[in-house]
Amino acid sequence: MDLSTAIPVWDIAARLAAAAVCGAALGLDREIRGKAAGLRTHTLVAISAAVTTLVALELYWGMAGKGTGGGDMDPTRVIQGIAQAIGFISAGVMFRAGTTVRGATTAALIWMAGALGIACGAGFYVLAGMALALCLAVTIVFSYALRWMPEPAKPANSIKPANSIKPED
Repeated sequence: MDLSTAIPVWDIAARLAAAAVCGAALGLDREIRGKAAGLRTHTLVAISAAVTTLVALELYWGMAGKGTGGGDMDPTRVIQGIAQAIGFISAGVMFRAGTTVRGATTAALIWMAGALGIACGAGFYVLAGMALALCLAVTIVFSYALRWMPEPAKPANSIKPANSIKPED
């Protein structure tokens, strides 16, 4: 069994740990708020995105190290696939009830967990840390700010539930 890698094993471990921390930080916020996708989901999404990014980089650098130059391989195309897959997962936590859409913030944070996983998998720790800090600021600060805002007025043409319609005399 060959354990040689283009990226040192300690660096792989650091990248995976950073992805796990980023995903857990986003998931903890959702968990505290009692949302469907919480700590485990966000952590696993970030780790899986990091693993996929690391595998793409390892394959590319492995091919380049064998004198093939990586051929037609482009590790950045992996990001496309990850974004599409996570978009699919995110869509699963959103649903529409009448004129209301629920789960959009959780879906956006799942997508962000994937992006943070990609950044960590690629070794962009500063970028991941800055993005994580900004996301946490948005989710936490905006949550408190929204508590102080007045409720939005309902549109005049909103549909009333069937049981609220009174028969005319």
